This record gives sequence, structure tokens and C-alpha cells, in this order.
Amino acid sequence: MTPITEVEGRRVALSNLDKVLYPATGFTKGELLHYYATAAEALLPHLHDRAVSFLRYPDGPDGQVFFTKNVPPGTPEWVTTAEVPRSEGPARMVLVQDLASLMWAANLVTEFHTHQWVVGAPEEADRLVLDLDPGPPATVVHCCEVALWLRERLAGDGIEAYVKTSGAKGLHLLAGVRGASSERVSEYAKGLAVAAERAMPRLVVHRMTRSLRPGKVFVDWSQNAARKTTAAPYTVRAREEQTVSTPVTWEEVEECRGAGQLVFRAGDVGARLQDYGDLLAPLLDGGRASTVP
Repeated sequence: MTPITEVEGRRVALSNLDKVLYPATGFTKGELLHYYATAAEALLPHLHDRAVSFLRYPDGPDGQVFFTKNVPPGTPEWVTTAEVPRSEGPARMVLVQDLASLMWAANLVTEFHTHQWVVGAPEEADRLVLDLDPGPPATVVHCCEVALWLRERLAGDGIEAYVKTSGAKGLHLLAGVRGASSERVSEYAKGLAVAAERAMPRLVVHRMTRSLRPGKVFVDWSQNAARKTTAAPYTVRAREEQTVSTPVTWEEVEECRGAGQLVFRAGDVGARLQDYGDLLAPLLDGGRASTVP
């Protein structure tokens, strides 16, 4: 029988707790749920009022991996949903607004991905994101070099950037913005990527073309499009190990000399939150958001 847990007054079914999701480390579904429960205070504000796409991997990263954008069948009636615009017409998606909803969603075994806008104002972007993806033999070390250049470039435009690991191979740069559409933010982000390629032509590429990417860092600006989503801070990724998209300090970026230095697993995040708090908390303060030039 599936155990039922009460979470903030809601009854949540949590299943297959002993199932090993990550064979490389023996990390179980129960440990995954425990991670989300302990990281919830930092994670939930970054999901609040954002339509969530689920990248599900119920049998682990080696099993079937698939996106769920619409409200999944069997979603409890107490889980908040919202109608959001899509090119093919409005759709209803899940909002993870509280701990009970987070635990219900985590039980599906999913990465959490969000748009760069909130459901109350889909016409206006409130985040800028640059996804730095290294093409082997380039590594996160090279991403750090590019990130530092982009940080200074953004600062020159009055925009303060924050950084997190992607939880995969690279980095995500994030900034709070206001007063611009997703199209305008995408245009600006593309300009940054092109400028980075011009400044560091041996290191950076701004186009997605696979043949151009070996040994370079692809600065993916396209995730600012209104329809696109990006892995949320603190989400566990469907990778070989239970790596987490983890906020890092700029000092850690400056000091990175090896690819393993910026790899954080679910078991590492609690101590980092105790030491640093949520390094991306400034993004939640709309008063600190910048105007896109």
C-alpha cells in the first residue's frame, strides 16, 4: 500500500521510497524526497507563481525521460493550476506554491523547469538567463571564464548577475529585469552572446550549430523566449548522479580550476544553505530588478 503522509494539512501519497533512482550512487527515491523537503525553503520562492514544466524520469535517468507541461492526470484538486498562453492556444499548467505541492510533484520524480515570467504577467519577463554550455573538451572551467566576462558586461549596463551551476556540465547566469517583453530580453541576451564571441572568438560561440561547439562555450541566449523554460534553482537533475542546479558565489567562479570543483549533489546543498543562505535571494526582490537597455 502506498504510504500517505500529511504535509501542511494535505494528504500526499509517497510511493516506492526504497526504489534506487541513481544506480551509480545508490540514491533512492526516499532520499530524493527528503532532499526536496529540506531544500524547500530555498526552492519554493523560485517556483512561486511560475508555471512549472516537469522533466520526469520515474525509473531514473537511465529510463524513460519525458516532459510534462500540462496538468498531469491524477493531480490533486488542492494543487494550484493556472491557464498560460501558448502559441497553439492557452494551456493549464501546475504552480508549485507550497510544500505539499512540492512533495506531490517530487513524488513524480521530476526536474523542475520554469519560464522567465510569472503567470500574472506573462507578457513581461522578470528574469534574464544565459546558459553556458561547454562543448568537450571545454569544461565548466571555461564557462567560468566566460561568466566573468559576461558579469562585467552586464554590470556595464547596470544589471547585476548571479550564477548557479546547471547541474549538468555548465553554468546559468541569471538577472532580475523589468519593463521588457521576452522578445526584447531575448534580443538583448543575443547581443551579449554575440559580443562575448567577438571578444573571445576562440572560446565562445553564440550559435547552436553542433559543428561549431567542440572546445567552446555555447552561450545559449534563446532560453529567454517566452515559450522556453530553464532548470530551476535547487532542482535535482536527471543525470548519472543526483547533481543539483546549485547557486554559487562569484568567488567560487573566480577560483575554479577543475571541472569537479563546481559539482554539487543533493547531499551537499543543505550545508551550503547553512553557510551561504540562498545566494539567489536578491532575484526575488523586485526592487532590485534592472531595466534592459
